Amino acid sequence: MLQRNFLVGAIMFMMLIWSVLAFAEEPVFMSPEWAKQTCEEWNKDKVLTENLLEWSKNDKGRGFKILQIYRKDCANDPWVELKIQNKDNKAICTLAGEVTQKPDLAVDYIMYADTSRWMEMGKGQYGPMWAMTTGRLKFSGPMWEAMKNMGPFNSFLQLMGKVPSDTKKCNR
Repeated sequence: MLQRNFLVGAIMFMMLIWSVLAFAEEPVFMSPEWAKQTCEEWNKDKVLTENLLEWSKNDKGRGFKILQIYRKDCANDPWVELKIQNKDNKAICTLAGEVTQKPDLAVDYIMYADTSRWMEMGKGQYGPMWAMTTGRLKFSGPMWEAMKNMGPFNSFLQLMGKVPSDTKKCNR
């Protein structure tokens, strides 16, 4: 009888764990939690870490660049920020989450689009040049520098589709 109760208890415990894992919520798209996962994905992407090395050095001597991004259709949501630093001869995302400071638009970037547009870019349906030309992606920052880095910039946009997230709701 004791073994049977133990077995039933173990099965119930496993079912509880499975249900928690199966129904764990994905982070809301462009939430601080999502930004942290995006930072981790950035660091796994050779195009971003290696091809943006020179780009990451243009930081006005601060030792970092900032990318702030947000969803136009979630106007009340806070923006998220990725901090990129030149570490070990790579462009590494070292911090991500809520905005920590005002960007210097001579070296930093602010980007925004509707959620549906971010998802289209994340799926590779079109690249940054098309997105900016058609107004689907808006950005502020050093335009010439961005133009010289369209390939890696496309990899950045595709991170939007790589990091699992809930796009159906806003953060607030």
